Parts: sequence; structure tokens; C-alpha cells
Amino acid sequence: MELGQIGTAMVTPFSQSGGIDFDLTERLIEHLIATGTDSLIVCGTTGESPTLNHQEKSDIFKYAIEIVRKRIPVIAGTGTFNTAETVKLTKQADELGADGIMLVTPYYNKPDQKGIVTHFTHIASVTDLPILLYNIPGRAAVNMEAETVIELSKIKNIRAVKEASGSLDQMSAIITGTDNGFKVYSGDDALTLPLLSIGGDGIISVASHIAGAEMQQMIRAFKDGDTTTAALMHRTLLPLFHAVFSAPNPVPVKYALAKLGIETGGVRMPLTAFGKDSAAFDEVWNTFKRNEHIFQ
Repeated sequence: MELGQIGTAMVTPFSQSGGIDFDLTERLIEHLIATGTDSLIVCGTTGESPTLNHQEKSDIFKYAIEIVRKRIPVIAGTGTFNTAETVKLTKQADELGADGIMLVTPYYNKPDQKGIVTHFTHIASVTDLPILLYNIPGRAAVNMEAETVIELSKIKNIRAVKEASGSLDQMSAIITGTDNGFKVYSGDDALTLPLLSIGGDGIISVASHIAGAEMQQMIRAFKDGDTTTAALMHRTLLPLFHAVFSAPNPVPVKYALAKLGIETGGVRMPLTAFGKDSAAFDEVWNTFKRNEHIFQ
């Protein structure tokens, strides 16, 4: 599964009436490709997937695939807490021409590790598309343990994991226990450089909406052996990484995109617009902009 170094978990642009705004979606996609996104993940957490119905997901898969035109991979977030619904959406993504699918650990119903293996094994059996597993215990209320990921990695089309557990120990165990073709991506922007340093492959990012080029420079510096510069870039980016999650995702990043002139509309209930926290975000943003010379 060739996701590159930075996959962006894309926000879903909404119109004033609350529907998907496809014109804004096209502008956002072009912005992301131009600023360092290597692959596009559609209808993930950042895309407010729990608020999108089946038809909306299918529509945005289709539109993103058409707009991208194979310039970068498009990964469809088809995972839900319902195995049958996930299978149905996965088959649609396959038919529409997605380059891969992302499957989140089933949330709310809290399966045990055996249930997680059964769920993912069944879905992998109905598609030939490469699969990116997505472990996010903070939202799913269950952690997909390293041993479970290692077991699932033996299935030929399960080729990567987005690890948002925040545990470098867990990521290290997965890297050690899987073959060289299996990719481990951080689901936390702040762990991009630390994960690379232990042998990981990159980031499925939120901050890349607004700092993709700078993140690519940090990764490039690290891979070129200039760890001092990479570390300085990491420290410069770190307050922004934290600020992007200073309110429920994707509230801050949609606010930040608007500051760049990239409109993506509001968020759907039960999320609400950025409130008093926006002033603190502005302070972090202004500091980051003052330090842009570090990335020149």
C-alpha cells in the first residue's frame, strides 16, 4: 500500500444548508495536493464520517476519485461499527475505483480482540483492495492490541495500520512483529518524527491541511540524515499539532483552513463552531507563521 509519507485525513466541506459542498471539496483537494499530501483519506474521523449517511459517503468517494484522477491514491474510509454495512460500503468503494480502504476498529459496541479479528478478516475476504487498519482507542473505546495487528497483517490485502493509540511502545511492537512490506503510520501529528525514528513509515495527518509542505520538509530532513534540523522543525510544528486538537476534531482545522482562504464550511451537530479557544489558536498560528523562515 503506497500511501507515501503524508496521507491527509481530509475534512468534509459543507455548504450553508449542511450538505456536502462539492465545489469546495475540489478546491480543498487541489490545495492538499499542492501542499504536500501524498495520499487522500476520505470519510475518516476528520471527515466527520459518523454524521455522513451511506449515500453521502458513496458520493464523496466518487467525487474525490474523479477529481484526483490518479495523481495520488484515494483511500475510502468505509469502516463502521456494523460489519454488514462496512462490507456494503467497501464493495461500493471498490466499484468506484478507490485505491484502498481504511477500516476503523468498531466503535461503541466494544468488541474484544477476537471480535476485531473476525470483523476485519471478513471484510478483507470480500475485496482485493489494500486495507489500512485504523486503531483509535480514544474514540472507539477499544484498543486493537499489537498482537492483533500482527495477526491481521498476515492477511494478504491488510497492508498498513494507522496507529492513533499514542503509544510508541505499541507501534514499535507492530513494526517488530510484521514483515517489511507492512506499513505503520502515526495517527497523531505530534508523533510523526518519533515514529520515523523507530522505523515507522509516516503520518495520516490532520495538520497537513495547513502545514503539509513544512511537514514534508521535516520528514525530508530526517531521511537525509539531518536530524538536528528535523528536530528543530518538529519543535516548531509541535504547538500547531497540539492546537489542531484543542477542540474536537475537525473544528480547529476547519477554522485554520479558513484563515488560509480555503473555505470548508462549518461542522455538523453534535459538533459546534470554534468558540473562546480560537484566540489561543490564533496565538499559536501567529507564532508558527513568524517562524516560517525555519522551513525556507
